[in-house]
Amino acid sequence: MVVYSFYIFDRHTECIYTRRWNQRPPSASKPVRPQSGASLTSNGDTIPGARKGLSREDDAKLIFGTIFSLRNMVKRLGGEDDVFISYRTGDYKLHYYETPTRLKFVMLTDTKTNNLRIVLQQIWANLYVEFVVKNPLSPVEHPGGVGVANELFEMGLDSFITQVFPS
Repeated sequence: MVVYSFYIFDRHTECIYTRRWNQRPPSASKPVRPQSGASLTSNGDTIPGARKGLSREDDAKLIFGTIFSLRNMVKRLGGEDDVFISYRTGDYKLHYYETPTRLKFVMLTDTKTNNLRIVLQQIWANLYVEFVVKNPLSPVEHPGGVGVANELFEMGLDSFITQVFPS
């Protein structure tokens, strides 16, 4: 099992924490097509490095938009009692957990990973609450996307991830 990235969004839709461990591998089974805006050579090959990847901010906005849309779709189709937990594509699986205070914890992993709702809940309860919420120097709100800047939280998260997902 491989963890690609982890995000925390506050109740104001701001990404307050991002951590990437491994990059998602390109799918070998899919034919490589040039992306919009990519430069092509005369024989149709894509020039390496011609297209820049998404910035962290754009990546987080896309993740939040996906979660927002899927969460709303699940509630409309299934009713208020149904909850969005995860979804899977050919390349990754997105796991989602929302706290009672409307913080959203998101983790991207490989497709073979089982549901990580309990893992995300443990990250919230054992790491975020202990090192961020109970820290008197940490802001209660994160205006303008001022994120979680807590070394103990980051070290605890790295340690927790390596314990849960040994290489």
